[in-house]
This record gives sequence, C-alpha cells and structure tokens, in this order.
Amino acid sequence: MNQKLFYHSYHNRDRLVHIVDGDQGTCEALGVLFRLEGFQTVSSVDCDEFITKMEHKAPDVVILNLEINSRPTLDTLKRIKSSCIGTPVFMLADNKDVQAAVTAMKFGATDVITKPIDTERFVRAVRDALRRDVHLGAIQGGRRPVEIRGFNQLTPRERQVLQLISNGQSNKEAGRDLGISPRTIEVHRARVMEKLGARNTADLMRIVLTS
Repeated sequence: MNQKLFYHSYHNRDRLVHIVDGDQGTCEALGVLFRLEGFQTVSSVDCDEFITKMEHKAPDVVILNLEINSRPTLDTLKRIKSSCIGTPVFMLADNKDVQAAVTAMKFGATDVITKPIDTERFVRAVRDALRRDVHLGAIQGGRRPVEIRGFNQLTPRERQVLQLISNGQSNKEAGRDLGISPRTIEVHRARVMEKLGARNTADLMRIVLTS
C-alpha cells in the first residue's frame, strides 16, 4: 500500500490549533480532542484575546465559535485570512443556519461545523485541510484570491529561486542569475519545497500552477 495514504499524529506535533469560543467547556473539550491527535492547542474566549495571542504565535488551524453573522466575528475571520495565509478556519454553529454558513464561506471559512459536533468527522476535516497546499481566500472585489500555505514563510531569496525554477531554469542557470552557486540554489529549493509541502519538483510546479 502507498505509504502516502497513512496519516500519523506525529505530523501534528508542531501545529497549533487555536480555539475561539465564549464557552470555556467547549474550549476545554476541543483542546483535549486535538491534543490527543498530537496538536498543540490554545484557546481564547473572545476576538480581542484571540488577536493578541495570534500576533504572538500564528495558528495552523483556527476554530472560531462566535456569532457567525456578527461584525466582530466576520472582521476576525477576515483578519485571519489576511494575516495567516492558507490557514484553515472552521466555524462552529449552535444551529443549522444555511445563510450564516454561506456568509462564513464567502469570508473564507473552510467549513461550518454544527453542534453537536461529530468529533471523528471534525478531526478528519482538519486533517484534510492541512493536507491541502492551496486554499481559497475570502471574496474581495468579486474575486476570490488563492492562498498558498507556507508562501508567506518564504524569504525574499527563496521567492527569487522559486520564480526562476518556475520559469524552467536549472540550478546552474538560476545560480548564475543570482550570483550564487548551484549548490546554494539547491539548498534554497529544498527549503521552498519543505515550506510549501511539495514532495518533489513536479509537486512544487503543481502548487505554483494551481495558484
């Protein structure tokens, strides 16, 4: 069987799930759930506390359970999507509300999970979101931008290398253009692939072309 099909909890050990919910019991329950899956977790009871903590450490996943149609919640969702490129945001809803769910998705939410929470489905949805390299952002001016997970982590030099590789240049050609050795290009290339979650050069090109 293809080993890529397996998913192990140790993949999550450096990933932070930030839970935002006014109910402390929900924060604790979800915190336990995701820590059992190997994630780091932190919680906030309101948007202001979340933003303060987010500025200290950017989350890999956000679970946001506030009034979906409220202005503070939507503003927080927009801020997450603009500050944490490619970070999946899961909205929690106390009731099924189709219009609220549509609104949340328009603002860039990955999914809306209705209580009572199906924990197995929820964890699976988070895993699937983290496997994806490319995410859709919130609609802006009638268009929905594409967000590439990890792209904001690239250094200026890594972006240059990615651009040259995308143009089909070899390590030697890229090194000549940038005034550095082919070996240094290879090091930058490896770091780019790691940050963007690319398994090989073909996978890296798929990510770039998809964007």
